[in-house]
Amino acid sequence: MAEKQNAQSREQRKKDKQNEKKLAKQQELEKIKRPRMRVIPIWIRIILVAAFFCVAVVAGAMFGYGILGDGAPMDVLKKETWEHILDLVKVE
Repeated sequence: MAEKQNAQSREQRKKDKQNEKKLAKQQELEKIKRPRMRVIPIWIRIILVAAFFCVAVVAGAMFGYGILGDGAPMDVLKKETWEHILDLVKVE
């Protein structure tokens, strides 16, 4: 009786291993078959990164000129301010 149970348990283990192998193969095939769909396309990501970079540069310039430099933060957006800064940097 014990030998029958051992034989049945061995057969069951073999079947379990075979089922595990089949499942693993199916999962691999599913991974290969389905290409990953991106929620946000790469070209939109590039545009967003560029936009965030521009906003960060302007915000940093406004913070530096307005708060650290004791000027008006909106003056950073004026052409005359940048001409004055470039005149100070360029020594001719």
